[in-house]
Amino acid sequence: MSLSRRDMIKIAVVGGAAMTLPLERVAFTSTSARRMPTSAMPKYFTLPFVRPTELAQAGAIDWTCPDGQVRSYPRYDIAQTFGVAEIMPGFRTPVFGYNGLVPGPTIRNFHERPIVVRQANLLHQPPAAPYQNVAAPSSYTNDPWQRSTSTHLHGSASLPQFDGYASDITFPGQVKNYFYPNCQEARTLWYHDHGVHHTSQNAYNGLAAMYILHDDVEAGLGIPTGANPASAAYDVPLIVRDAMFDDKGGLIYEDNSESGVYGDVILMNGVPWPVMDVEPRKYRFRILNASVSRSYRWQLSDGRAPVPMAVIATDAGLVPKPQVVTDFRHGMAERYEVVIDFANYRGALLTLKNLLPPNNINYDGVKQAMQFRVARTDPTSTVNNSVPSAWQDAVRPAECMTFTESALKAQSVPDRRFEFIRKDGRWTINGETWENVIESEYTHCMAEPKQDAVEIWELRNTSGGWFHPVHIHLVDFQVLSRNGSAAQVLPHEKGPKDVVYVGENETVRVAMRFAGPSAGPGWPAPKGRYMMHCHNLVHEDHDMMMQFSVGDPDHVPDLDPIEAARPVPLG
Repeated sequence: MSLSRRDMIKIAVVGGAAMTLPLERVAFTSTSARRMPTSAMPKYFTLPFVRPTELAQAGAIDWTCPDGQVRSYPRYDIAQTFGVAEIMPGFRTPVFGYNGLVPGPTIRNFHERPIVVRQANLLHQPPAAPYQNVAAPSSYTNDPWQRSTSTHLHGSASLPQFDGYASDITFPGQVKNYFYPNCQEARTLWYHDHGVHHTSQNAYNGLAAMYILHDDVEAGLGIPTGANPASAAYDVPLIVRDAMFDDKGGLIYEDNSESGVYGDVILMNGVPWPVMDVEPRKYRFRILNASVSRSYRWQLSDGRAPVPMAVIATDAGLVPKPQVVTDFRHGMAERYEVVIDFANYRGALLTLKNLLPPNNINYDGVKQAMQFRVARTDPTSTVNNSVPSAWQDAVRPAECMTFTESALKAQSVPDRRFEFIRKDGRWTINGETWENVIESEYTHCMAEPKQDAVEIWELRNTSGGWFHPVHIHLVDFQVLSRNGSAAQVLPHEKGPKDVVYVGENETVRVAMRFAGPSAGPGWPAPKGRYMMHCHNLVHEDHDMMMQFSVGDPDHVPDLDPIEAARPVPLG
């Protein structure tokens, strides 16, 4: 009997759950493994800071666009592979990696320059030496589900078939070409696995990386920017996550009764508690929380007082006005760009601390993330070393940031409510889970906004026992209010967003337009079926995810998120 991918996913998710769930959600290492003792770990702030590798263009690809014309686009090649990383000095850690790297390579690109990223799933091929000297996790054996993938470029207004739809999976031995329009304004994005029911494990084991988009407005502000080679050294990616290691160096995955995965080690760009040498000038840090379940509250301190940080961008780009803060809360998948001026701290050691927001499992090792060692000498360069006082004249606010709730109500825009509740042991949205979508053959939608429509969505979390960072695919939105008050919107989140921290017993209202710009000649504006879910990836894996359809009530085949652009066998 021949089974389609849809059939196989349905069998894996719905049929014979007792048999298949251990395969889909198996731990990378046994939860009975012994934790690595503190004595075997590196001391805080002794390892050097490293930047993620940047991915070079591999060539070009000819693509037949929806208008029938063939166009050539830059091509980037990524192989999803098993590998071994020396994360904890002296230990070898089995990982999944984009091109074998953890975190994966950064892709840097520019506004209105569409590209194609070729993602090859090689997670069926045994790793090369020195893997034979590492104990292989049992999940490598006879387990095709654990290693299927779906790549999501988080923050991109991609068409549904290139969005990393959870059930659009690429099996080992297959390759999928993802078309990315890069039609939005400058922002920090990231790409990570989104495979149905094992996103948390694939991401925890290493399938996550940054993607940076520049534009002319950002390049002309005078802030540090990688768009200018003279200031690229001062535009710094910071990919933060937590992890737990066993006494042999393997990753320990424990989901704490499906509530979350929490480590006792903080990794910055894959390095535990590094120290970074900086010059006495302004630096821009693009901070991505790539943790599976942990939130942070960041504070930079010189040992006497907090050091101010200027938030210049949020998930979806530049803020209307920089916000100077001394600490800020950071949920999973959120990105915040901050400028730190080290000019007044020559010779000082500044520590980035985590002030431990509630409902995380905490350890001593997560109270600090990294340290900055400020040089006494003058900076090498002062190019792009300012945050302009005329910011508001230079930066046109994103459209979503011009919305007001009173004006939207006067226009009678649709106003929808979504409740994020754990019910009968299940993580649900309005009482439903992703299983409802699968059982409907991927047709059931919880909302069907018209293309180009503006709507308000109310996100409710009535629990005091957990928080939910809620991610809405496709759109950029403004956080209008918390618990009915615009004054409770936190200073650092007063910018365009695609993830919002819905805290304990909080109700958050967001406003967005369900449209994205065209991907360029030959391509339509995006529409079709997209997902909303909790970005505690354990909650997502246990089905706190729904779908909505934009401008596609008939679910036309050309927009089908699974069938419209299927992966093909390697070669």
